[in-house]
Amino acid sequence: MENNKKLTRSRSDKMLAGVCGGLAEYFGLDPSLVRIGYALLTIFTAFAGIPVYLIMWLIVPEKR
Repeated sequence: MENNKKLTRSRSDKMLAGVCGGLAEYFGLDPSLVRIGYALLTIFTAFAGIPVYLIMWLIVPEKR
């Protein structure tokens, strides 16, 4: 079985760039849970999540 699922930034469910919304769509999760998890991870890793988010914003294409 071939899986053609691709990670994209969400156009409809976004607050800043759609990265968390796109991750939620890809993994089939609630976008609010992904955002809360991202915020907690960023706080507890001395804000290492900020550059990760910015890199994903640049690399991950927006959904068509």
